[in-house]
Amino acid sequence: MKLCRMARVAVTLFPLACAACVSNQGARALEDKALVGPEGEQGSMAIVAEKEVAQPARATYNCADGSMMTIRNLGASIRVIGPDEEEELPASPANQRSRYGQGVDAIVLDGREALVVKGRHSPLTCTR
Repeated sequence: MKLCRMARVAVTLFPLACAACVSNQGARALEDKALVGPEGEQGSMAIVAEKEVAQPARATYNCADGSMMTIRNLGASIRVIGPDEEEELPASPANQRSRYGQGVDAIVLDGREALVVKGRHSPLTCTR
């Protein structure tokens, strides 16, 4: 009898204990997402769709190695202007607007950060 009561209490408290484990960043991430139901309504049994952050048409980034670069957003591609080179990278895959690359060069845009991968060099983080 006592074991059965303890099991009911544990089952009741388990979801509360799990909810308490969610960090503030997790809660902020949920605030940045829109809940869309099967017919466009909002609800608890909804599909979560991330809100896309639009990149500016032109932005200057300071990189971890002390260099700077400017990225011009052309929609289906970006133009990267560095101190000694200029390169245009197409969206990869073509239907999205955060990952760009060609060959062994790639740039991933995420909010105010850009992760730059050039050939066999280590990835470089840049911020605007």
